[in-house]
Amino acid sequence: MADQNMHENPQQRELLRVCRIGRAQGMKGEVTVQVFTDEPEWRFEPGSELFSRNGEQRYVVERSRTFKNRWIIKLEGCDDRNASEALNGTELYGEADDPEDMLEADEWYPKDLIGLEARMDEENEIGAPAGKPIGMVVDVIDSPAQSLLKIRLTEPVETGTASDGTPIVEKTTLVPFVDELVPLIDLEEGYLTLDPPGGLIPGL
Repeated sequence: MADQNMHENPQQRELLRVCRIGRAQGMKGEVTVQVFTDEPEWRFEPGSELFSRNGEQRYVVERSRTFKNRWIIKLEGCDDRNASEALNGTELYGEADDPEDMLEADEWYPKDLIGLEARMDEENEIGAPAGKPIGMVVDVIDSPAQSLLKIRLTEPVETGTASDGTPIVEKTTLVPFVDELVPLIDLEEGYLTLDPPGGLIPGL
């Protein structure tokens, strides 16, 4: 079910959390999983390798399927209900994609985006100065429609007055992470550009 010490230096491998094993499904070793990846079809295809958090244990996917919007997987060597119940709560990790391959495919991990400076795009539609600093990406939030970039504003903006007379100050903003609004990401230079519609970002 799990092979130990399959690699000389498992800690050198960059691993990303893929899923957490839940309840046993049936009597033949299948388990339900809580998915943390947006690539479950690839991560759970037969023969795929998953690892413990420290990389020292290797698990191989034997088969997988979906049922009522849930993923169910069978790992090699996990052949009965006792074995599958013993895995309940185990978190499995997968190797990170090659950064150069992801760059060519215009894909990024959240950790790559956090810390980037957000600037106005040169061809932004609202006429703001090109390169104007907006803030810094401090989080990437998953939502049903698309991911959202949480940006801490360089200059907090007063947007109104509360009922007690105190000013309402916006210190952060959320920007949908789509090509139309985030046209350029430059990891080497440490910034991304924004082309938001009017009203999306406080003060613009």
